[in-house]
Amino acid sequence: MKYNVKRFIFSSSATVYGDQPSPLKEDLELRERTNPYGKSKAMSERILTDAAKTRDGFSLVLLRYFNPVGAHSSGLIGEAPQGRPNNLMPYKCKVAKGELEILNVFGDDFETPDGTGIRDYIHVVDLARGHVAALEKAGVGTRVYNLGTGRGTSVLELVETFKKVNRVDVAYRIAERRPGDLAISFADVTKAKKELDWEAELGIEDMVRDAWNFENALDD
Repeated sequence: MKYNVKRFIFSSSATVYGDQPSPLKEDLELRERTNPYGKSKAMSERILTDAAKTRDGFSLVLLRYFNPVGAHSSGLIGEAPQGRPNNLMPYKCKVAKGELEILNVFGDDFETPDGTGIRDYIHVVDLARGHVAALEKAGVGTRVYNLGTGRGTSVLELVETFKKVNRVDVAYRIAERRPGDLAISFADVTKAKKELDWEAELGIEDMVRDAWNFENALDD
């Protein structure tokens, strides 16, 4: 408001939904979040929504990310956390390179086909395209969109796909569940497709290939 911004896109998260059955739709009532990260995103959404109501002609878009992974296919742009990674894909890459000993898979007793958590992984390039679509097509007022693929993939499925596509081994072990982890979380992406003319185009094979390509490019 200080600088008279008329259009605002906020990077929110699927964690704002709390523990609810998937597919998750934008019009669901937000329940108690399962972790502090989700609480911070829900609080930010509320602040922005209230602020938008006070401004005529203001455009607010809340983009609820699911699980962004991967890298640009050029190998020039990707995820390179400093220190020990916290996210699954960069950690897996470090294990495959031999820089970390083993990947912990947190829980194999969820009510899913293989017992590991199911998430909606989205390629970061598709995520970027979603931002462009929101910038170009979202009108005045507050709008909320899920950015995901609408499909769930288990942790072990992602690990095995990484190994197969990249022809490398990834040592892993089953560890205890982490507090706040959900069994299943994936998006309903109907609204983004209808209103933004956007949908994810890249699959998990693209995600694991591009992530590994970027990881190896770091050595060049």
